[in-house]
Amino acid sequence: MHALATSVRRHPLPWYFAVTFTLSWGAIVAAVWAVTGGLSPTPEQFQLTIPATVPAMLLGPAVASLVLTGIVSGREGYRDLWARLVKWRVEGRWYLFALLVAPVTLAAPVLVLWMSSLNYAPRIATGPDRAGTLVTAVVLGLVVGPLEEIGWTGFAIPRARQHFSVLWTGLLVGVLWGVWHFFVNYWGGGGTNGGVPLAVFMSLWAAAVLVGQLTAYRVLMVWVYDHTGSVLVAALMHASLAAFQFILNPTTPGVPQQVYPWGQAATTWLVVAAVALTSRGETIGPRRFRPIHIRIPHRSSRRSSHRRR
Repeated sequence: MHALATSVRRHPLPWYFAVTFTLSWGAIVAAVWAVTGGLSPTPEQFQLTIPATVPAMLLGPAVASLVLTGIVSGREGYRDLWARLVKWRVEGRWYLFALLVAPVTLAAPVLVLWMSSLNYAPRIATGPDRAGTLVTAVVLGLVVGPLEEIGWTGFAIPRARQHFSVLWTGLLVGVLWGVWHFFVNYWGGGGTNGGVPLAVFMSLWAAAVLVGQLTAYRVLMVWVYDHTGSVLVAALMHASLAAFQFILNPTTPGVPQQVYPWGQAATTWLVVAAVALTSRGETIGPRRFRPIHIRIPHRSSRRSSHRRR
């Protein structure tokens, strides 16, 4: 057990990703098996598992963060995490950016595509219950944002920033964040591919993970966190993305489901480029992040210090 704890303290970032994926993927696989009796659910069957699979999946990043924070930093780590989680005294411009960048980058390509074809109409325009769509989006964002960011921003981002620039931290965490959604996309994708072969659908998804919107958006999230040190602001930024994705994404299956994500990725990368050009190279320059507490004194050290007193 001591050797395991030592390994976690020396390599907290790889351990975070390993534990997060194990917990989330294990939970979602177990939930699908329990509900459907197998691991090849139809899209309709997978929809029935969502009340169990999505909450189980979302707990992975948060639980991994809380467990590993205790191992790596103890009580001091929990105090530091809580302080960053409730930190709200930041400049208003960071709140504006965190809340507005998602709807702007999501709406622009959808509106352009919608003018070319009604198949790209956003959910809010086609759904029978617009009020219900808005309420669901808000609830979704307020649940997804905090649960995920306790892990991604609360634990992974600060440790990655000790070694990498804003850009490389965002790329690393962004790609893994996208891969983390694999089972939801794999089992849920059958309902939106509209006859597109699943192999083609998943190939496009894999490419989208590497260069897609989530990766670009995570770069922006790292940049915002670098200037605020607030997990709360990161959670709001994530909540905005989740809510407006639900509101603005087209629901027509088939080609629209393959096209609009690339438009959203393009607009988000344009924002990343604008940030890089106007931030004087800080997104691609060397790390400059404040080190966080990653170790606590061993008990033997504390006993020896008491004896010296």
